[in-house]
Amino acid sequence: MSSEILKPVVVLAAWSMIMWIWMYATRLPAMKRAGLLDEPMIGGTGASLAPKLPATVQWKADNYNHLMEQPTVFYAIALTLAFLDAGNSLNATIAWAYVGLRIAHSLVQVTVNRVILRFALFALSSLCLVALTLHAVMIVFSR
Repeated sequence: MSSEILKPVVVLAAWSMIMWIWMYATRLPAMKRAGLLDEPMIGGTGASLAPKLPATVQWKADNYNHLMEQPTVFYAIALTLAFLDAGNSLNATIAWAYVGLRIAHSLVQVTVNRVILRFALFALSSLCLVALTLHAVMIVFSR
């Protein structure tokens, strides 16, 4: 199976791994500075660290979590479109737009974290995902 839509799928997965590395590259030193690595942390969650770490460190963790949420629908729909041999041309272009907007969303969230800008990028990326989903629905239910 050869489908252009697989390229943005791989790029978003790779971006998620970059964010994972960035998160730990900032989180572990911040935890060390706060003396948290010496504490026997049992039963806590990442959210329980938020009040103990600088906001700029927590933003990266928040963004990594966001990359594990809505993009899971993108992966499923993009792979479905690839499987249906509908992952080229328009759908591939929309998928690239989705990935570009999600990367821009990440960069805004982990740097300046302006909520209105994040929301605009999220809303635009969501519209891309809606379009891809509608295309998949039309193909699946027309067969």
